Amino acid sequence: MEFRQLHYFVAVVEAGSISAASRRVHVAQPALTRQIHLLEEDLETRLFERHARGIRLTVAGQALYEEAQQLLDRRTRLKARLTALGQGVVGKVSLGVTVTHLWVPQVAGLLGRYRERFPQVAFEVFPLLSGPQLERLREGTLDAGILYLDDSGQPGLETRLLQHDSLVLAVPANSSWAEVPPTRLEQLADAEFVWGFRSASPVYFDRMQAHFQRLGFHPRVVQYGADNIAILSMVAAGLGIAILPAASSHHPMPGIRFLHLPELDACAMPLWFAWRPGNDSPALCNLIELVESLDAPAGPAQG
Repeated sequence: MEFRQLHYFVAVVEAGSISAASRRVHVAQPALTRQIHLLEEDLETRLFERHARGIRLTVAGQALYEEAQQLLDRRTRLKARLTALGQGVVGKVSLGVTVTHLWVPQVAGLLGRYRERFPQVAFEVFPLLSGPQLERLREGTLDAGILYLDDSGQPGLETRLLQHDSLVLAVPANSSWAEVPPTRLEQLADAEFVWGFRSASPVYFDRMQAHFQRLGFHPRVVQYGADNIAILSMVAAGLGIAILPAASSHHPMPGIRFLHLPELDACAMPLWFAWRPGNDSPALCNLIELVESLDAPAGPAQG
């Protein structure tokens, strides 16, 4: 029993005769009659009672007609679903985003445009620092990530430059630094800093440290936070000041002032979109195409 035969059978039932069904399905009447006979032979039962005024369904034929309609409908729905999955218009994409960049306009714009084009694809967005993102990308438990990487990228990953970022100073809103902002890092030599752990984002941490070493700046760290949100909350509580990605200022927090210094603007912090090349998810491929269609990010600030 083939779906083609079921389609012909339903056409005969609904048209009321072989000749009318032949015109509906665009199959010659002898060929259509042959297919109905083959279906009856396969099922080992008569489906129609033939008489001078036409045909009518047997009890078995009526049962098959009811089931055939459901089978053909399910086949149509399944084909549509598989086609949609194959084209990436349904499904899901798991995406890691560095905590700081969840509110950045470029990232929000990317997610919004993808949603407009593929409204049936579900996003699973995980706020993860660059280190954990790399681990999950390599494990295959994350489809893509927005994270800090070296310019040369990472072995086993495909990357596209998404945005140039730099650094910014965060100070308590009621501090003397907020009233009289510093203009150079050397003015912060005796300040108490809240810092992050290298393991959370090694590339970001190392680039920042190398920049400070070139400037001869050595911050006096007295507190540590697990991620940038934790660091900002500690700054707001007056536990110290912090140097963070400039993207942090896109999500203002009560009790914090963000200050730009030329020496911090000069620290290039490229943000990358990364994925494993072996991941052939159509929904992910559509996201990659959208990233590649974006305008090239403006160059980093120059010191």
